[in-house]
Amino acid sequence: MTVHFIGAGPGAPDLLTLRGRDLIAACPVCLYAGSLVPEGVLAHCPPGVRLVNTAPMSLDSIIEEISAAHAQGQDVARLHSGDLSVWSAMGEQLRRLRAAGIPYTVTPGVPSFAAAAATLGAELTLPGLAQSVVLTRTSGRASAMPEGEALANFAATGAVLAIHLSVHVLARVVAELSPHYGADCPVAVVWRASWPDERVVRGTLATIEAAVGDSMERTALILVGHTLGAEDFATSRLYAGDYDRRYRPLGTAPRFPAGTE
Repeated sequence: MTVHFIGAGPGAPDLLTLRGRDLIAACPVCLYAGSLVPEGVLAHCPPGVRLVNTAPMSLDSIIEEISAAHAQGQDVARLHSGDLSVWSAMGEQLRRLRAAGIPYTVTPGVPSFAAAAATLGAELTLPGLAQSVVLTRTSGRASAMPEGEALANFAATGAVLAIHLSVHVLARVVAELSPHYGADCPVAVVWRASWPDERVVRGTLATIEAAVGDSMERTALILVGHTLGAEDFATSRLYAGDYDRRYRPLGTAPRFPAGTE
């Protein structure tokens, strides 16, 4: 028996890995994160599956469900939205499973920030503008932010910020970021990226509060950075005609001579 933790992606049922799909189809028990996992993903479950919505459950109750499946030798598909490596609460479940000697695997999923960037048609890292993306959030009831992880600290680097679970404090976000990025810095707020009812509001740090108003819900993602919608940026050297690549050596003394590994 194995518990398979699976990133179910940002929302669109076809933004699911083939591995995740196949594991879901093979597990007689499926625990899923409520309304954050679409019905299209659950449609991959086998006939007769035991479906358990974990949204109203405590950690103890979730582990009890898994332990019961373990006792019966039944594999479990444990579905979380997006990708499991950030804000999934997977870590506390894995800690319990390790203590109980219950085996598990982890299958990554498409993260929400990637789906939001796709919706915007944006490459978040552009030459000369930004080469880093910071995934962060503001303090909430479930988890406080460590002291050093203030928005202003990240903003001082000039990186693109993907700010989760913070649209309810948008005014504070704008106030903390404006001194670093400038009032004209592009901002996009994306709610339910890749879902049929996704919503997108674009603006700048100066205009985004008025543009969003009360149209977005708590799970909306805020993207801030000078690469959003940018056209005036340098071309990378990656596809330059004179760029010496390992599989296309150039010149009389190429960095990667033909036939070398």
